[in-house]
Amino acid sequence: MSTTTMASTQEPYSSIAETSRIFDLILSLVDPVSLPPGTKAKRADVDFTGARDQPYFFIPFKETETAAALKAVEGCVASLLADLKIGGDGRPRRITVDQEKTTAFLFQAYLARVGGLGKLDKDVRSLLKASSAAPDTDLLQAQSDQYRRMSANLYATAEKGEYYHIHGSLEASTTLRMIGLESHRPDLKTHEDIVGVIEPAVQQFTVDELEALNAKNRQAGVKAYKHEDFLRTPHGKVNWQLPPWTVEPLETTTPPCPLPDRGDRRVLSGVKVLEMCRIIAGPVVARILGEYGADVLKITSPHLSDVPFFQVDGNMGKRAADLDLKTPEGRQVFEKLLDEADVVVDGYRPGALEKLGYGPKALSERAARRGRGIVYVNENCFGYEGEWAGRPGWQQIADCVSGIAWEQGRFMGLDEPVVPPFPISDYGTGCIGAIAALTGLYHRATRGGSWHGKASLLHYDLLLFKAGLLPEAVRAQLREQAGEAFLALRHAHSVDQISGTALRQMRLLYPEFVDQPRYLDRWHAEGYGAEVSAVLPVVQMEGVDIGFQRASRPNGTDEASWDFAGGKDWRKQTEAA
Repeated sequence: MSTTTMASTQEPYSSIAETSRIFDLILSLVDPVSLPPGTKAKRADVDFTGARDQPYFFIPFKETETAAALKAVEGCVASLLADLKIGGDGRPRRITVDQEKTTAFLFQAYLARVGGLGKLDKDVRSLLKASSAAPDTDLLQAQSDQYRRMSANLYATAEKGEYYHIHGSLEASTTLRMIGLESHRPDLKTHEDIVGVIEPAVQQFTVDELEALNAKNRQAGVKAYKHEDFLRTPHGKVNWQLPPWTVEPLETTTPPCPLPDRGDRRVLSGVKVLEMCRIIAGPVVARILGEYGADVLKITSPHLSDVPFFQVDGNMGKRAADLDLKTPEGRQVFEKLLDEADVVVDGYRPGALEKLGYGPKALSERAARRGRGIVYVNENCFGYEGEWAGRPGWQQIADCVSGIAWEQGRFMGLDEPVVPPFPISDYGTGCIGAIAALTGLYHRATRGGSWHGKASLLHYDLLLFKAGLLPEAVRAQLREQAGEAFLALRHAHSVDQISGTALRQMRLLYPEFVDQPRYLDRWHAEGYGAEVSAVLPVVQMEGVDIGFQRASRPNGTDEASWDFAGGKDWRKQTEAA
């Protein structure tokens, strides 16, 4: 081995230095249309900062580093938009991305609070509705009933060494019945008892049989692949070659559409974003656009179940209304909203909005008729090319199919997959979708036309693999820090059990970081009738105001209208970062 190589292997690992390298990697992977011209020139304006300069998560991947690099790309595109809207004095507009803020962004669902209670506190459910008379959005007890909750989990199959993630999504009965189980078992109280019923039922089937059942019943679910095996599948071969996201023209007839001028320093003030999403990744896309000043209106169906606590951080900065698009009345209101929308974010099952007549092609045609382009952003699980592109899925499904779960198990010293703690891939994918939306808005402002951005959970995971695993010495240190309770976890432990165990250990190790007020924005939220705390925006930029304009609220709280005036939310004092 050469002297140079020996020296390089002895250099201490730096998260900040690695973030800078991954930033350059991402810029090399994305095609010229999917980022505005000038993005790479902004790279010199970016400062990466951090107190610890080491990873926090008990995970083998460079999660914080990859997300911080994505946040830097986000900041560069937002800076280009600021140049268009606000102008400047010719000096570089410094962009700061902090390691601790980025880490907090990636597990913010577990840092958020309503009335002082977090996601894992047993009494928090009583605070998650707008009023005692309001409906609970966990309509089918897919979250509140632990047996039904465990219909979305990873289990062993009939084939030795093969594991399958069934996913009852937000409606557990179909998945439970398809494997021969009752839809409700109130007699089962403990994790061990529940797994003792569900896993033997799954073990009656091979992977192929579970795939057939899922296809027949239109359920999410997938085999847990080792990464090297996924890359050998037709879907893996196609998607490994693709960039982390794409932005493509939908129509080129509408003229350039400048950003609205509200006379302020918020890049997207006056931009209207219509969010059609559930649960984390899609809502995070729109949440980030709200941080830059956009008016975000989240539309949900009163008949679709949701996870109530994820609305606490996911609905920050938004208004949230219910509409039933399967009724003439609901469609009439929705189409009036579309007439004014600048951006639509679609996080539903592939093809769902197309069936209702509101897919990207239909909306670009509407935009052409009104003479002003639109930006349509899709977020999905499996990507947009390959044989599995039309399959539904959630973060755990992407983590299992891509090989993330098997790599997590290996990191923990196991010969089995384990889903990683926290919905990290969801938040990373949300950042990618926001970059696509910002890019579409830049193209619309400078070139005209309508634009289609595409982001997926799978491609965020593949970006993690392209960035590479943490060095073995760093992984060994993280294993030691993780503690016995975390390393005792196995494939059939739920996401909340894994995340809760990790969170408790992180609180012990990093009390100066976890739950610190300086990373949180605090509001009195009229919608909840309580104080809400949510993680602050990551990106800071000279000459630009970035932050929330209103507090979170439960789904369905507001009228389906672009009239954002009124409300009694007020921001509480936060400690400066």
